[in-house]
Amino acid sequence: MPKQQRDYFAALYEVARLINASLTPSRVLEQIVGCVARTMDLKACSLRILDARRKRLLMGAQTGLSAGYIRKGPVLVKESGLDKKALKGQTIYLANAQSDPGWQYPEKAKAEGIVSVLVVPLMADKKAIGVLRAYTAKTRTFDEQEIRFMDAVANLSAIALENARLHQALRRDYDLLVAHEYRIDDN
Repeated sequence: MPKQQRDYFAALYEVARLINASLTPSRVLEQIVGCVARTMDLKACSLRILDARRKRLLMGAQTGLSAGYIRKGPVLVKESGLDKKALKGQTIYLANAQSDPGWQYPEKAKAEGIVSVLVVPLMADKKAIGVLRAYTAKTRTFDEQEIRFMDAVANLSAIALENARLHQALRRDYDLLVAHEYRIDDN
């Protein structure tokens, strides 16, 4: 889709609607990366979530990547210069992931046909919890509108993940309370 015909506002509305419609993070994240890929006319899009120890980025959702690329190996924060920067709150652009020293798996990017990459952090309470990545098959620069769209989607994704986490914690507390009341009533 030509840039001038892309409706980022409508796409953001769709992302917000998806987040509001479900508390199932995996389904929401899959729909979000699909929406981003379609809206920005990307080869692929992924959303990676930082593990509890803050050492690896785990695949939360993706579209357009082959199974072989997904299984290429762990994304280790200490070995990925661009992810270190992104997890400090920076938006990172790589003109060519196949030759950039900040890309952890350049030979896999070449085999997958990934060239340019845009990485934005997912921020929750001023703390990075993951990254949203846009992948292209040709060298591409991203304009300010595209970067702002990615930032907005990343922020909405972080909210979705936090809402899901809070919902799970609330559910767990409720289940414990009900189990405790059930034991009291039995006595």
